Amino acid sequence: MRSRLHKRVADFKDAAQARATGAYPYFRPIESAQDTEVIIGGKPVLMFGSNSYLGLTTHPYIIESAQKAVEKYGSGCAGSRFLNGTLDIHEQLENRLAKFTGKESAVLFSTGYQANLGAISCLTGRNDYLILDERDHASIIDGSRLSFSKVIKYAHNDMGDLRKKLNLLPEDAVKLIVTDGIFSMEGDIVKLPELNEVAIEFGASVLVDDAHGLGVIGKSGAGTASHFGLTDSVDLIMGTFSKSFASLGGFIASDYATIDYIKHRARALIFSASMTPASVGSTLAALEIIETEPYHMERLWANTRYAKELLLVNGFDLGATESPILPIYIRNNEKTFMMTKLLLEDGVFVNPVVSPAVPADETLIRFSLMATHTFSQIEEAVDKMARIYRELFPEAITARL
Repeated sequence: MRSRLHKRVADFKDAAQARATGAYPYFRPIESAQDTEVIIGGKPVLMFGSNSYLGLTTHPYIIESAQKAVEKYGSGCAGSRFLNGTLDIHEQLENRLAKFTGKESAVLFSTGYQANLGAISCLTGRNDYLILDERDHASIIDGSRLSFSKVIKYAHNDMGDLRKKLNLLPEDAVKLIVTDGIFSMEGDIVKLPELNEVAIEFGASVLVDDAHGLGVIGKSGAGTASHFGLTDSVDLIMGTFSKSFASLGGFIASDYATIDYIKHRARALIFSASMTPASVGSTLAALEIIETEPYHMERLWANTRYAKELLLVNGFDLGATESPILPIYIRNNEKTFMMTKLLLEDGVFVNPVVSPAVPADETLIRFSLMATHTFSQIEEAVDKMARIYRELFPEAITARL
């Protein structure tokens, strides 16, 4: 007799149905390095779906640093940071990150997802409150579930709604507001000055997830708090290494006492193997490049401005984006999948974002820039997107005439 679990698995048809249409857009194997052009199915494809904002994944110095770390420390640490898995380079990176973000201390996690999971789940408890932007990353949501705290969500980037929600909470309760710095799908930036004022008014602490902000905004790429001059006001800064830092891992930066608390309470840290030597070595090298070579960030923003201008000229709806993440709103699940498929066939890789991840009328193509893209690559991609969009939505062209 088949178990209920077997039945649930057998009844899952979504992926099979998408594959049957030929428009399945996930787990597309890449046969080359993550660069502005990749190889898929033996053919060159322009990559506009990467989070490697500074284009450092193929940087010779970063590759060399990863290799040297493996030569000295081996391929892994064979344990958690809590016990046998702490290397001197882990502590070196933590010290560098604390200085980079303007905080007293930092702690590393094996992934950015675990950084949110570990910190959020241990900082608040059953009688405390977590207040989340409704568009926060999944790792924040999952961390809040593990915390057993009371979770309150406020409308996206709506400080009026945040104030209303906080006004309903007990004055003496522990309250932690958690927000993305740059929102990963919409590309807009948190209204941090207003959020900070509200937090002070209600005695709440603030954690900024800067996964998409570090290396992109702020002084020398130091992120959202730096961008607004609010480094001292933000209580915790979270970051990842899988984007601008061209590696893998994550961290939380804060004051000494908070980081020491997280080190001894975060289960995602205590019970997970530590960052590999290669990941630490490559992150240290990327941090050095970010701090000493500002032209990478300058080129990223030049590309962002150019691509945004071209997309708007071609009539695309980009929403409220303020970053190298350019959401091209399609507002139709089926056509979002189809446009992704047709673009890949035409040599352009982008990512579809569909319901239930977003409401059905907010589906989009996530088009993201790297510092290493050329203007000609951007022009080619936008031209192809405009042509395919016109084929899928001929009524949109008629409406503009």
